[in-house]
Amino acid sequence: MTATGAETIVRPTRARTAAADSAGVRRGQGFQHGGWFVAPFLALFALFVVWPLLRGLYLSFTDANISGDSASFIGLDNYREALQDPLMWDALGHSAYFTLLVVPCITVLAFLLAMLAHHIERGKWLWRLCFFLPFLLPSTVAANLWQWLFNPGTGMINHVFGLDTPWLTDKSYAMLAVVITTLWWTVGFSFLLYLAALQGIPAHLYEAAKLDGANAWHRTAHITLPMLRNITGLVVALQILASLQVFDQAVVMQDFGPGPENSTRTFVQYTLEQGFTSYRVGYASAISIIFFVLIAAVALARMWLLRNREEGGR
Repeated sequence: MTATGAETIVRPTRARTAAADSAGVRRGQGFQHGGWFVAPFLALFALFVVWPLLRGLYLSFTDANISGDSASFIGLDNYREALQDPLMWDALGHSAYFTLLVVPCITVLAFLLAMLAHHIERGKWLWRLCFFLPFLLPSTVAANLWQWLFNPGTGMINHVFGLDTPWLTDKSYAMLAVVITTLWWTVGFSFLLYLAALQGIPAHLYEAAKLDGANAWHRTAHITLPMLRNITGLVVALQILASLQVFDQAVVMQDFGPGPENSTRTFVQYTLEQGFTSYRVGYASAISIIFFVLIAAVALARMWLLRNREEGGR
């Protein structure tokens, strides 16, 4: 090879090397500059999420109490007690029962309200406001409002419908009252997600379906529902995670009690009772860690199902 040919090969190689080095420097500088924007969030996340989680994990292996006395390491005793605690399993069952009632109802109701608000022509903004407005209320306001509506003596529910139902004092109806309150209060968030997704469906799909003779039901079943599959998965996942952690409305509607025959005592409420009423911080930490593992398992299962569905559709 001649000297000119060798020089021709070496020059592009050196140029590519210099360009790569320059790109690497730029990436390093970008990471350094971007790190300053991320650092405040990471600091707050570590302070209010990571540290409490690690602290709670440590306390779950001790007999710590709220008085601040020195805690002794007791190993897995708290976890063994929790797994044999019938009150804990009852509270978990109440949370699961509440979730099974709320999630399907709120998903279907949010979809129907979104369809109504999307297709209605007159007063569209008013319908949207009415459906979403309850979600802006604080949980205590919503719970106190429905506590008054469900009052057996002076409440409007029994008066308007001519009932004599002890909504808040009978274990057969107490959790149902909490479910109804939750549906009215939180459906607005899922409604907004569905409404945004409906507005993103291309109009030409419906026009083509009409030309092919598809009626409204066929267009909904074969266009709307498939196009909303991802948002439905998101709504269901968010509602499951939120419903399992139900606390505010169940506690406030029962005047901070567990309800008739403990029928509305949820897992979060039982955890707080153990920590701040029985003063057993170590035991409360243990059952909260158990609950954290259950919530994480639900979230991971949802991610696994979603990934398999996406891979199956390819």
